[in-house]
Amino acid sequence: MLKRALIGLIVLAAIGLGVFWWLTIPAGVAATSLPAYQPDVANGQTMFNVGGCSSCHAVPNQPDRLKLGGGLAIPSPFGTFYAPNISPDPNDGIGRWSEADFVTAVVKGSSPSGAHYYPAFPYASYQRARIEDVRDLFAYLKTLAPAAGRVRDHDMPFPFNIRRTVGIWKLLFLDGEPFVADSAHSPSWNRGAYLVNGLGHCAECHSPRNFLGGIVEAQRFAGGPNPEGEGW
Repeated sequence: MLKRALIGLIVLAAIGLGVFWWLTIPAGVAATSLPAYQPDVANGQTMFNVGGCSSCHAVPNQPDRLKLGGGLAIPSPFGTFYAPNISPDPNDGIGRWSEADFVTAVVKGSSPSGAHYYPAFPYASYQRARIEDVRDLFAYLKTLAPAAGRVRDHDMPFPFNIRRTVGIWKLLFLDGEPFVADSAHSPSWNRGAYLVNGLGHCAECHSPRNFLGGIVEAQRFAGGPNPEGEGW
């Protein structure tokens, strides 16, 4: 009887693990799904500025906001994240990434190696961005100077250091839906709403979060804790 119960528990555990593994497969964007496109580098620079990319990815304590070697420490209740190198450096940055790799990272939160990025990278907002704007951003980043230097790993305690669990977070907080304009408002209002809710990711800092780290939608833009640890 005991042996039969033990076998049953093992089978249930294996099924549970299989379901977990299937539900948490990192999503990607296939290169074949990206039609021929001539990137607009000037728009890419605009998207770079809208997204405030240098605020996290510029090397700390130096004046060049386009030296995107990363390294900024980002504290959180789940551990300390370190902003990665997104310069075109082929060894330490994204110099060897394909366009599909970049689009996948930005809108799906998945790495070229097929791992989940932690949502300190605000892809929950970036998923609203137009793919053309993301492609333009990638084209602009490739025009910048490479910055050598590998960023240290995140400092995450157990169980948050198990990246696969981020797949469950994505099931809860990512819907994969692009921004949809509101016909009740003007084109300029919709443009602002698109930038604020997409690459501008304003709500990511300016909203309270629940115990899982997801934005409390009923209080979106109502304020959040200062990422530097002081104030609101």
